[in-house]
Amino acid sequence: MTTDLERLTIDLSTPLSIRSSFKFPLQSAASRREVLLGAALIALLPGIGWLLNMGHRIMVVHRMQPGQPPWPAWRDYGNLLRHGLITAGGMVYYYLPGLIIAYAAWSLRSALLGMGAGAFLLGATIAIPGYMSHYCRQFDPAEIYNPLRALRRRMQGGAAYWRAWLITFAALTISFVGLLAFGVGFLVTSVWFWQAAGFSFASVFTQRFELTSKVIQAEVRTSGATARGR
Repeated sequence: MTTDLERLTIDLSTPLSIRSSFKFPLQSAASRREVLLGAALIALLPGIGWLLNMGHRIMVVHRMQPGQPPWPAWRDYGNLLRHGLITAGGMVYYYLPGLIIAYAAWSLRSALLGMGAGAFLLGATIAIPGYMSHYCRQFDPAEIYNPLRALRRRMQGGAAYWRAWLITFAALTISFVGLLAFGVGFLVTSVWFWQAAGFSFASVFTQRFELTSKVIQAEVRTSGATARGR
C-alpha cells in the first residue's frame, strides 16, 4: 500500500515541471512495482497489455482527482481493459479522418491532400489530451467523442499545455535509452514514459479546470440539493 507520505510527494496539485513528471512514476516502491508490472503485461500480452496500461493510467488519474492514493491501481483488470478500449477508440476516432485523407493523398499522389492529412493528424494529436483528464473524472465517454470541446480545452490549457508537451517529448527521448538493455529495458522505460506524459497532461487540465475533490464534492452536494428540491 502507498503511505500518506508517498501519496503526497507528487500529486495533481504539484506544480508541473520536468522533475515532478519524471519522478511521478518512480516516487515510491508501490509506483515502481506498477511500472514493472505494466512492462511485464506488455511483454506477455501484446496489444492487450498496451490497452491494460492505458486503462491503468486512466485509473491512476481517476484515483488522484478526488484525493485518493494513486496506487495500487493494478486491480480489476476487466475494468482497466474497458477503459483502455474506450480511450483507444477515441484516439482512432480522432485520427481516422487524417488517415483516410493520407491514404487518398498516397493513392492520388496529391501533395495538397497530403498537407490536409498532416493538418488533420496534427490536430488530432493536439486534441487528444484535451479529453483524457475529463474522462478520468467520471468515466463519461461523451467527454471523448467531442473533438471541438477537446480542442477548446487545449486552447484553455494555455502555456502549461505546451509545457506538458515539451516534457512529454523529453521523456520520450529518454525512454529510448531502454533499448540499450537488449530492448527489454525499453518495455520498462516506455511504461515510465507514458505514465510521465499522462501525469503531465492530467496535471495541466486538472488544475486548469479544477477537477479535484473539492469541486467534485461541491457538485455532488449541489446535485443532491437539487434532487431533494424536486
